[in-house]
Order: sequence, then structure tokens, then C-alpha cells
Amino acid sequence: MTAHVRLTPFTRRFAYRLAQVLIDVDAPEAAAKGLGLFRVNRFGLFSFYNKDHGDRSGAPLRAWAEDGFAEAGIDLAGGPIRILAFPRMLGFVFNPISVVFGYGPDGALRGVIYEVNNTFGETHSYVAAAAGGTVEAHATPKRFHVSPFMDVKGEYHFRICAPAEKFYLFIENRIDGVACHRASLLGRQRKVTDAWLMSVFVRLPLMTLQVVAGIHWEALWLWLRGAGYRDKPTPPRDGVTLANTIASASPALPFQPPARTPPLLEGQTLG
Repeated sequence: MTAHVRLTPFTRRFAYRLAQVLIDVDAPEAAAKGLGLFRVNRFGLFSFYNKDHGDRSGAPLRAWAEDGFAEAGIDLAGGPIRILAFPRMLGFVFNPISVVFGYGPDGALRGVIYEVNNTFGETHSYVAAAAGGTVEAHATPKRFHVSPFMDVKGEYHFRICAPAEKFYLFIENRIDGVACHRASLLGRQRKVTDAWLMSVFVRLPLMTLQVVAGIHWEALWLWLRGAGYRDKPTPPRDGVTLANTIASASPALPFQPPARTPPLLEGQTLG
């Protein structure tokens, strides 16, 4: 489930259900093993493509991710890298945000890449080191244009726990220390089966289109309410912004999750 709350100049809330995939970038094909409805780098009812992430070349994602982590001084020493993202559904996908988790050989989380995309086809990554807590907290200046109804100013504050039985991500955009927008993503892991994929398709047949449609619907609503339109600025020349790690992150959630969280789709072999 994802939820968004705009706090200024008026309050606007919306939420919807979704499903995502957690992919080992070194063995993405393993996520499709034994499945007829999920494909990797080829068309399927559900599919995952390398070219939807990183430098968009379609090359394996490890080199891109390691370069991003290295900019933040993070050395994974060959440890696993996993990406959490929307899958394509009937060939279509839009990821407002994908999250890359970098681990050391011992399995400890060493860093996170928040890969943010906008509807103009642009992308920017915020990279942060892990502090080793149950909950990781990061802060960074906002440098990338996402919404034409929000300024590229202030700070993002992230709070995240690495995918385990459950997962959550909380993002707050603050300007001059005051929260103006909050977004959350919650889910729980499960193994993927064709039966489950079909159930997702039946229950959420327009899931990937819904993300884009929802963005434009909210934009229309804001425009009708009189929200000021901001022209799209030139994106940052560098594709990576380094985020600060907050070592004293509280393990408490900054929001109350629903009693039942929707499923998070997981690849078959993430070992």
C-alpha cells in the first residue's frame, strides 16, 4: 500500500494498493524460475527489465549500483544488491521511486539508493550509507523536479527498513523545517507463484497504469484548487546526490500502518 499526504497550502490525502518485486541484480532470471507469468528482460504478463533502471542501457545493474554506492564511499565488497520496484504489467511500468539495497558479504545492509523518476522521463538517485540499525534514516536536499505543483527546495527525510517479513519506507519533504508532503510505502513479503500473479492481475489489473493516472489526476485536482504551477527546471547535471545518514533513528514508525498490509512480491531465489 502507498499513501500520500500533501500538507500545504491545503491538505490532500490518497492511498491505493500495489505490488512490487524484489530482484537480485546478479541473478534477475532466478526470479522468473518456474513461473509462466513473470519474465525478465522480455515481454510477459508481468516482467522486469534492467533498462527500466540505472543508466537505462539494459546492462546488468551491479556496475551502475556499485558506482553509485562508491560515490558515497560505500564498498559492498561483492555483497548482494537487490532492487525493489514495480514490475511491468503487459509491458508498461512507471516507478516514481525504486529502492536499491546494497549488502556486505556478511548480509549486513551497507547502503541504500533511492532512485527517483518523474513523468518527464528523467531520473535522479539519492545515495546513503546504512548505520546498522533496524530502521535507517537519511536526509538530503531535494534536487530533482518531481511535481509541477511542488518546488524543488527543502529536504527529503527518509526512514526505511530493509525488506524482511515486512517492509516500509516513509518520505517527508520539509521546507524550512516544516513538513509539506509525506509519502509511505508498506508491504509484506511472499513467494511468487503463477496463481498469485494471476490474482494480482485480476485484483489490480491497471496497477501500473494507475500510478501514472493517479499522478495526473492529482495534478488536475491541485490545479483546479488553485495550486501554483512550477515550470520544469533543468535537471541536475550529476545523476547522484549524497544523503546524510542519521545514526540515531528511532525504531518507531512515524505513522500508524494499517493492521493488514498488502503483499510485496518477492523473487523466487534471493538467497
